[in-house]
Amino acid sequence: MYFKNLRSLLKTEQDEDRRTYQLQTQSASVSERRSKGLAWYPVAIRGTEISSGDYLVVEIERTTHQETDHQLRFGSSVALFSNNSPQADRLEGSVSFQGGNTLKLSLRTDELPEWAGRGKLGVDLLFDDVSYDEMQNALKQAAVQYENQKESRLIRILTGEESPSFQVLPAFSGPGSLNESQQEAVKRILAAEDLAIVHGPPGTGKTTTLVQAALALIAQDGKQLLVVAPSNTAVDLLTEKLADEGLNVLRVGNPARISERLSALTLDSKVASHNRSREMKSLKKQAAEYRNMAHKYKRNYGKAEREQRNALFDEVRKIMKEVRSLEKFIMDELVEKAQVITATLVGSNHYTVRNLRYHTLIIDEAGQALEPACWIPVLKCRKLVMSGDPFQLPPTIKSRTSAKEGLEDTLFEKNMALHPEAVVLLNEQYRMNNAIMGYSSKVFYYDKLKAHSTVAAHTLFPGDLPLLFIDTAGCGFEERAEGSSISNRDEAAFVFKHLELLINELIEKDADHFPSAAVISPYREQVKLMNELLPQYSDAAGYDANITVNTIDSFQGQERDVVYISMTRSNPQGVIGFLSDIRRMNVAMTRARKKLVVVGDSSTLSRLPFYSEFISYAEKLNAWQSAWEYL
Repeated sequence: MYFKNLRSLLKTEQDEDRRTYQLQTQSASVSERRSKGLAWYPVAIRGTEISSGDYLVVEIERTTHQETDHQLRFGSSVALFSNNSPQADRLEGSVSFQGGNTLKLSLRTDELPEWAGRGKLGVDLLFDDVSYDEMQNALKQAAVQYENQKESRLIRILTGEESPSFQVLPAFSGPGSLNESQQEAVKRILAAEDLAIVHGPPGTGKTTTLVQAALALIAQDGKQLLVVAPSNTAVDLLTEKLADEGLNVLRVGNPARISERLSALTLDSKVASHNRSREMKSLKKQAAEYRNMAHKYKRNYGKAEREQRNALFDEVRKIMKEVRSLEKFIMDELVEKAQVITATLVGSNHYTVRNLRYHTLIIDEAGQALEPACWIPVLKCRKLVMSGDPFQLPPTIKSRTSAKEGLEDTLFEKNMALHPEAVVLLNEQYRMNNAIMGYSSKVFYYDKLKAHSTVAAHTLFPGDLPLLFIDTAGCGFEERAEGSSISNRDEAAFVFKHLELLINELIEKDADHFPSAAVISPYREQVKLMNELLPQYSDAAGYDANITVNTIDSFQGQERDVVYISMTRSNPQGVIGFLSDIRRMNVAMTRARKKLVVVGDSSTLSRLPFYSEFISYAEKLNAWQSAWEYL
């Protein structure tokens, strides 16, 4: 019943996701699809190569709108199309590489069609059924294993029917760089027979702890580890940190951050540097020559020419079969030698590692992971380590129905509640001044967080207030509905005027130094507006500072010396919309190291106890100010 219910919720989510996608694309022009991040247009073909499968790999580059955000990622289903006849002239495939403004597409053909040489080309993102299929298959398999007593102990623990068990280990003494709670987390991970959970609030060194745990696990039994996370960015961070410790790490999939260090850890790069790769390149070159010869018979050929063309393509297929065999040998060798395999949740079922089984799995950022996606790697292991924070942003879910009926409840949260004996809280943070940390610690972390001595009292300059709530009540800063989002022009302008005052004060104190800064808001339209205003104010103030303007959701995982939060909502009805998701505000309030400035209308915000109590907290620290003081 457990997995049947999950499958039903996932189907509802898939249907809603598809409906949303169709609404965005069915009647949208190519320029509208491009602005929504669903297309690249125009693009130019920079090269082609024969894939080791029955596909043609085409390298393309977008030639304009290169700064536009997009959703095309490694593994995405896509279609290459011509603007001459977008519906008829199109080839479907998938993204096999994405970096900067370059994509490699694996297309279901052995040669480019003639229309690829006519008109402007583009790439459309197609609806992603592949990830949903992987999740549904994992849930089906979990249901089958659940019925098998020998295979289902971890499944029964994760669904609450059994309790985890722990070994009694000899005294463990990890690196001196780990604090007491981090040491305790590594001990719990080593002692766990089947489940350990690391609860890591912002700035508590969760990644550092996981890396040391991975080292200890490999030292304990020498067995290969699988390390996964919901996003490519989180996987990339762990991959680099693990490699920095000297581990042989294999990154499966396409990194989000393209760096020389990271790309060297990918399967493609390791295959290319293998001592037998020259042999494989030689075979591919030979196949390409035969293919080019076959393409000479493209038009107006008779029976003899057709036979010759078919014979050449047969030769290409024969050579590529050798290539596949050699490539599989190389890949199997590389995979076998790796101490750690890293991938996204769905990427853990990549064809190169699909059939691998592991003793231990680590899921990082598990508080943001959709439960059905977690079961893909979970079924490959005997022991599970989950790390994350249930009080930061949850998984993105499109269907309100599936969210309400339980899909938003993560495997991480469920097991924190089911098995408290498996949980270790990291309680010492290395980011925030005490005043910035205090409210989040009280509301979310049982008042157990403490600031390390190196950050507890740090400020921008002696005497500066690390926390400010600037109240815009009564100032007439009214919100404005912008489609499905909200903006507040007067509040945005005020934020930058206040930031300008701070910058001038900093210049007086230390002309050679400007701290990192971010201006964030829960609302996309407010962020769009602030990005438009930023150059106007920075030019007027005469400063050249690195200031990030972004949504709270996009800023999770980042930090800056100074953070301004524009709350945006201001209305007589006291409507605050999705500001009522206080986890989002926890993320926002814990990004700042030395100074946090929250700008908002107390008469609107105070309808929710979380905000009225935050304002009281600021008042107790003499950190409340009225915007009237500046006007």
